[in-house]
Formats: sequence, C-alpha cells, structure tokens
Amino acid sequence: MGASIIQKNPLDRVVFGVHNKEELTMETSNTTRETVLMEKSDVLIAIGAATAANCIPCFEHLYEKAVTIGIPADEIRRASQIAGLIKNGAHTAISSSIDELLGSKDATGSICDKTATATRCCC
Repeated sequence: MGASIIQKNPLDRVVFGVHNKEELTMETSNTTRETVLMEKSDVLIAIGAATAANCIPCFEHLYEKAVTIGIPADEIRRASQIAGLIKNGAHTAISSSIDELLGSKDATGSICDKTATATRCCC
C-alpha cells in the first residue's frame, strides 16, 4: 500500500506505516531536489531584483548565499545580466517617452530599436 505520510511542513515529515523503504527514499530524494531547485531559483530571482534595484548590500548578501548553496558564478552573472537588460529597456522606454513629450528629434519609435536582435528584445 505504500507509505502514509502526515506533513508538518515540506521539510519536516512524520512518516507512519512505511512498507517500502525504497519508496520513502525516492520520495525524500525528490522532495530534497525540488526544495534545492526552488531555493536556487529564489536566490537567482532575488539577485536579479537586487541588480535592478542597484542594491549593492543586497547583491553581496545574496551572492554569499548563492555561493553557499552551490550556484555557479555563470548562473549568478546571467541572472544579473538579465536584470540589467530589463532595467536598460525600462530606461530606454522612459527616455523615449520623455523625448517624445518634449518634441525631441532623437525620439525613437520603439524601446528596442537599438538593442533588439532578430530573436529577442532588449527587455
């Protein structure tokens, strides 16, 4: 019949009536993997937010946490670069709107005119 499990919380399980030790080990392993992936995702998202907010103390704290949980430098850099692209896109959009409102000759028609590629937008 398998294991009967009562969850206190996802990280602290109380197990009753385990009939198959492999089943419990596999379930625990999957839960651990999911938890690690969620934690890594959360830290990478927070790194992007810290970058976009120009918060150096936030970034430094999150960088240490990322290193501690095993996120490679290239993934940290990529999260920060993506945030920078979005932030630059937002800056380009506001600058374009300001130029348009002021009647500037430099107003562009699209926020992505200067940095877009054939497959992706700057933001």
